[in-house]
Amino acid sequence: MTSTSADVLPARERRSRRILWFVRALAGDPMAVAATIWLLIVVLAILADASSLLGENRISLKARNLPPFDFGQSWTLWLGADALGRPLLVRLIQAASTTIGIALVTVLTSLIGGTLLGVIAGYFGGIIGNLVMRVCDIILGFPTLLVALFGLYLFGPSVGNLIIVLAVTRMPAYIRVARAETLEVRERLFVDAARVFGGGPVWILRNHILPSVAPTMLTLASVNLAMVMLFESGLSYLGLGIQPPAVSWGLMVAQGQGYLSSAWWLGFFPGLAVMLTTMSFNLLANWFRIVNDPSQHWRLVSRRR
Repeated sequence: MTSTSADVLPARERRSRRILWFVRALAGDPMAVAATIWLLIVVLAILADASSLLGENRISLKARNLPPFDFGQSWTLWLGADALGRPLLVRLIQAASTTIGIALVTVLTSLIGGTLLGVIAGYFGGIIGNLVMRVCDIILGFPTLLVALFGLYLFGPSVGNLIIVLAVTRMPAYIRVARAETLEVRERLFVDAARVFGGGPVWILRNHILPSVAPTMLTLASVNLAMVMLFESGLSYLGLGIQPPAVSWGLMVAQGQGYLSSAWWLGFFPGLAVMLTTMSFNLLANWFRIVNDPSQHWRLVSRRR
C-alpha cells in the first residue's frame, strides 16, 4: 500500500508542476492572456443560454434600429437593436453558439478523420497510402472556398451540409501532416522494439504512433479553428451557409450590410466579434506551439523578462 502511494504521489506532483508551469507561461504572455479572457467571456455568454431566457427573436417595432450605448434601456439593448427591434447583444450570443459550435464540430471531425487516415497511410504505405494521398492532392488542387461553394450549391445550404463540406475541405491538411509525422516516428527505435516484442500494428498505432503525432495535430487543429470560423462566416455572408431563422455572425454581417449608412452597428459588432474570436484562437495557437516546442521556450523567458 505504501509503495503504491509513493508511486502515485510523484506522478501527481509532476502533473501539478506542469499545470503550474503552463499557468506561469500563459501569465507571461499578455496577448495570450487577453485572448483567453475574451474566449472565456464568449464561452460564459454561450453557457448562460441567453437565447432561451431573453427571447432573441422577440420583435419590437418600437426599438427598430435602436442605436447602441443607450444605458437607460435594458442591458439587452446596450448594443442596440436590429431592423426588427430584436436585441443585438442577445442575437450576438446566439450567433456565437452557432458559429463556434459549427467550427468545433467541423475541426473535431476533420481532426479525427484526417489523423486516422494520415497515420494509416504513413504506417502501412503501399496502395492504401498512395490512394489516400492522391485523393488529398485532388482536393487540394482546388481552392477551399470554391469547393465549399460548389458542394453547398449542389447539396443545398444547411448546418449538416456545411459541416460536412468544411470538414472534407480541411481534412487533407491533417492527413498530410499526420502522414509526415508517422513516417518519421515509425523509424524510431522504440517502434522497432515494439515490433520485436510482438506488438501488432493496431497496438503500435494506438500506444506509440498516435501519442507521438497528437501534439502536432492539436496545434494544427487550434489554428484551423479560426480558419473554419472565417469560412463559415464567409459562406453565411454569401447566403450559402446558415439560413434564417437561425443566425450566425456571418449572416448578421450580411443582414446589416444594407444598413451601413443608417445603422452601422448592425454589421459592425458581428464583424468585430468574428475578428476578435479568430484573432484570439490564432494567438492561443501560437502560444500553444511555443509551449510544446522546447526549442521555442526562450521566447517565453524573454517575454517574462
